[in-house]
Order: sequence, then C-alpha cells, then structure tokens
Amino acid sequence: MQYQTFIDSLDRGSSPAGLAPCLRALWYDARGDWDAAHGIVQALDDVMAARIHAYLHRKQGDDWNARYWHRRAGSAFPEGMGLEAEWESLVRDLVE
Repeated sequence: MQYQTFIDSLDRGSSPAGLAPCLRALWYDARGDWDAAHGIVQALDDVMAARIHAYLHRKQGDDWNARYWHRRAGSAFPEGMGLEAEWESLVRDLVE
C-alpha cells in the first residue's frame, strides 16, 4: 500500500481489508479510536508494534510509559517531534 492510498482510506468507515496489524492500529488512531489502536499493538510483540505503542502513550500524555516502549523497541524518544510528524513517520516506515 502506498502512503497516499492509506491516507485516502481514512475517509472510509472501516479499515481497508488485509491491512497489516500495525497499519490498522495507526488507521484507528487517526480515526480517533485510541483504544482500538492500543488493543492491536498491545497484542503484538515486535519492534514496530513497540514503537507504535510508545507513540500512543506519548499521545496520551504518558511520557514515562512511552519511554519504556521506546526502550523495548530500541528506538529513541522523539524529542521535539510533534505527534502528527511521528504518526506520519510510523506510517511511512510501514508503507514505503
């Protein structure tokens, strides 16, 4: 899936069929369903899921928990990066 195709899918009422779990989590997050997004990544055990988990907790305002998930992912806490930019970076990592 290309980035713009993913962005265009946000206007639909349901996530695209066959969307990988991490992308589906970011789709739900963009649609305002933090709980669905969190539930998806919480059930996964890989680096990208941990990065998304970190992003979701940062979005929630829980930087301590976000830092924990970044450590699990082996990634750096995105100091100075806005949430929208972090979300876009995660999506682009998954689709490109």
